[in-house]
Amino acid sequence: MFDILHYEFMRNALLAGVLVSVACGVVGSLVVVNRLSSLSGGIAHAAYGGLGLAVFFRWPLLAGAMLFSLAASWIMGYVTAEKKERADTTIGVVWALGMAFGILMIDLTKGYFVDLMSYLFGSILAVPGQSIFFMAGLDVVILIATLLLYKELVALSYDEEFALISGVPVRVLYYLVLILIALCVVVLIRVVGLILVIALFTIPASIAELFTRKLSRIMIVSSLLGMVFTISGLFLSYYFNLTSGATIILVAGVCYFAAVLVKRLGKRFSRFATPLAPDTEP
Repeated sequence: MFDILHYEFMRNALLAGVLVSVACGVVGSLVVVNRLSSLSGGIAHAAYGGLGLAVFFRWPLLAGAMLFSLAASWIMGYVTAEKKERADTTIGVVWALGMAFGILMIDLTKGYFVDLMSYLFGSILAVPGQSIFFMAGLDVVILIATLLLYKELVALSYDEEFALISGVPVRVLYYLVLILIALCVVVLIRVVGLILVIALFTIPASIAELFTRKLSRIMIVSSLLGMVFTISGLFLSYYFNLTSGATIILVAGVCYFAAVLVKRLGKRFSRFATPLAPDTEP
C-alpha cells in the first residue's frame, strides 16, 4: 500500500492535499457559515479568464488566475455588499464573462496548451515542488489572519448587526474573506480544477457544520476531513487508474450524503429514546 510513497510525484501530491485541506478547511468554513458558496464558485470560474489572459501574453498561469480571481472577488464583493438583491445576477454575469473571456483569449493564441486542461479538471499528481512552498505560505497567511481576527470573523458570520454595533469593520472583513477565497482558488485549481473547486470548498465544511456550530471546530473538523478525502482519493485514483481530482470529489460527495443520513438517523433514534413526559404529576 505504501509503495506509492517511493515516487516523488506521489509524495508531492499527498503533501499538496494536506496543505490544500488546511486552506479549504479554514476558508471553506467561512464560505459555508456565511453562505458564500455561489460567490466562491463565481470567483473560481472567473479565474479562467486570467488563465486565458496569461496564455495570450505568455505570463505564468497562476499569476493570471490570481489577477482575475482578486478582480472578480472585488467586483462581486462590492455588488453583494451594496445591492444584495442583485447579487445572484452579478455573480452569474461575472462567472460567465470570466469563462468567455478566457476561451476567447485561448482562441486568439496560436498553438494548443495541454497544461491548461489540468487547470480545468485538476492534476494533483503533477504539482511541482515550488507549488508546495506556495501552498505552505498560503496556509501560514490564512492561519495567522484567522487567529488574529477570529472574534471579529465569528461576529461577522453569526451576527452581522451586532458586529456593526460593536464597531467591527464588517466591510473590511467581508472583503478580506473574499480575498482569502480568491487566493485559495488559485491553489485549488491545480489540485481539483476550476470545475470541481467549489466542491472541495464546501463539502468538508458542510459535513462539519452538521455536527457542530462552533466556527473553530468547523474549521478543524473540515480540515481533517479534507485530508481524509484527498489522501483516500489519491490512493483510489492511483490503484484504479482514475482521474485524481474527480475521485477526491466523489469520495467527499459520498461521505457528505452518508453524514446527512447518519445525522437524520441520529435524530430519529434520539427522539424515540427520549422518555415521554407524564400527563399529570404524581
